[in-house]
Amino acid sequence: MDLLWSGLRQAFALVTGGDPEVWAILRLSLQVSGSATLIALGLGIPAGAALALARFPGRALVVSLVNTGMGLPPVVVGLFVTLFLWRSGPLGGWEILYTPAAIVLAQAVIAAPIVTGITLAAVQQVPEKFRLQLLALGASRAQMVRVTLREARLPMLAAVMAGFGGVISEIGASLMVGGNIKGQTRTLTTAMVLETGKGNFEVAIALSLLLLALVFLVNWALTAIQQRRAG
Repeated sequence: MDLLWSGLRQAFALVTGGDPEVWAILRLSLQVSGSATLIALGLGIPAGAALALARFPGRALVVSLVNTGMGLPPVVVGLFVTLFLWRSGPLGGWEILYTPAAIVLAQAVIAAPIVTGITLAAVQQVPEKFRLQLLALGASRAQMVRVTLREARLPMLAAVMAGFGGVISEIGASLMVGGNIKGQTRTLTTAMVLETGKGNFEVAIALSLLLLALVFLVNWALTAIQQRRAG
């Protein structure tokens, strides 16, 4: 308990004292995870909607792959992204390994199946008769999809929460592709591992509390939007 209280005091001191390194880590964590979530939304929402509305041979296999991807271990993603970005890898020419861009890429790969799977489930909840009625009333295919997505927008907010929560708290991929470089690629989770390894438990607890506070604030804001629209 002494360590916990010491961590709480340290967290308060770090935040109120305006520690530049802590704020830089917080800012980088929010930037890379926010960017990865936006990329995942841009890829996952169209893919999830297409899987929910389309019927084609092999669809069940694709849906199974998406569901499997929702539980993809981040360390596996980190390994394959590292191999692709390595100097001799297919994307080695990008020269972004051990940069924030590499972390964004890895986190987007983690979040995209989550967003796709939740979007798929949300769109499937819209009754098929409703979609058929839209088409019968003269709506085009594109208009039907747009209206269907609007009807599923509240459940789809869960995709944003799950996608962001899945990447802001992951460590394996960020550590592998980012390298935990001070002032460049150090995020809240990788900094926690470093401080724990050094025996600085108070700092690690402080960083963990800051991470929890960040996740809570983002999800609280999204939940408020969801519940207000539902009401």
